[in-house]
Amino acid sequence: MKEKITTQSIILFEKKGFSQTSIQDIVDVLEVTKGTFYYYFSSKEQLLMDIHSDYITNLLERQQLILDNQNLSQKEKLSRTIRLLVTDIADKGPSARVFFREVRHLANENIENIKKKRDQFRLNIEKTVNEGVQQGEFRKGLRTDMITFGILGITNWSYQWYKPDGEISIDELVEIYVDMILKGIEQ
Repeated sequence: MKEKITTQSIILFEKKGFSQTSIQDIVDVLEVTKGTFYYYFSSKEQLLMDIHSDYITNLLERQQLILDNQNLSQKEKLSRTIRLLVTDIADKGPSARVFFREVRHLANENIENIKKKRDQFRLNIEKTVNEGVQQGEFRKGLRTDMITFGILGITNWSYQWYKPDGEISIDELVEIYVDMILKGIEQ
């Protein structure tokens, strides 16, 4: 039931927004009582925190698998991280939109927890770019922090407009992004 509440809440938060979705809306769709909701979540904000935490934790775990692969060059690690971000937005569209749009509704202590994980994801990308510069895969003199923010800006903004059933496939979009980013920083 916890998963059903979470799944339905993501759909409602995406459609109506966090503020406009009530606990009553959630339980009405599931045809359960508020008591059922409160059995699993102490508040709507705790539910939102769980959604955010699950989303970023899962991304970090999958990013770490890429980074731990010693057989990959830094270019390949960066390419796979870009693919991870874009395909995740395509595969988990509603969750991605809630993650990016609704973070502002978390309490300060919860925002800090999410920011730490987001920062770790960003720092992992920056480290990959730095190592690529040191190993001669990427140009010397790059502002790796700004390159990292650019990569995240390009990929993360896809949640706003990408439609999996649209005219461009996810593979084509990843290829465009990887080509654009790597051609801009390659040696």
